[in-house]
Amino acid sequence: MNSVAQQRRRGRPPKSEDGYSATRQKLIREGVAALTEKGFIASGLEELLARAQVPKGSFYYYFPSKEAFGLVLIEAYAAYFNAKLDRWLKDESTVPVERLRNFIADACQGMERHAFRRGCLIGNLGQELGALPDDYRTALRDVLNGWENRLTDCLLPIDSDRARGWARFFWTGWEGAVLRARLERSVAPLRVFEDGFMALIEVS
Repeated sequence: MNSVAQQRRRGRPPKSEDGYSATRQKLIREGVAALTEKGFIASGLEELLARAQVPKGSFYYYFPSKEAFGLVLIEAYAAYFNAKLDRWLKDESTVPVERLRNFIADACQGMERHAFRRGCLIGNLGQELGALPDDYRTALRDVLNGWENRLTDCLLPIDSDRARGWARFFWTGWEGAVLRARLERSVAPLRVFEDGFMALIEVS
């Protein structure tokens, strides 16, 4: 049996040219969607595999466990969300306050588009920390720190001394606003938080 055949035995799918198989990418995509909707504990592996139409053998070819898969999903979601933040917060055609307002408007549209089924993957997992492996805490904290850094950079022109504190306050309150928006199935909580935060930085 040649080396290619050996690599593909036991149901192992062939890899695409960029080194990642379409199957692995599909699992990650469906996994991120599941965790934004239901969190880690409620997202059963069998349900996930059915959504992705992937056999269990293929899953374990790419990921040794559901726990390891979850860490990959955190990384994938962070990459997606960081790109979204960079799109809005680094837009030099608008002033910092408008950049943040544009991000919030985009988030509102996203929640409405998914009928408020999806929240924030990081916030969802943060509520489940007591049942998750210890390394999840570090991974989630690092993602939030990255978001904080991006918003700090955006707000520096307004007040360099307070930008860091404002950014930390924003993300702490934002996660609560997203949760409330899902509960009420309305963007009103996001808008209420937006108005409060903007009033804070304007008064300061």
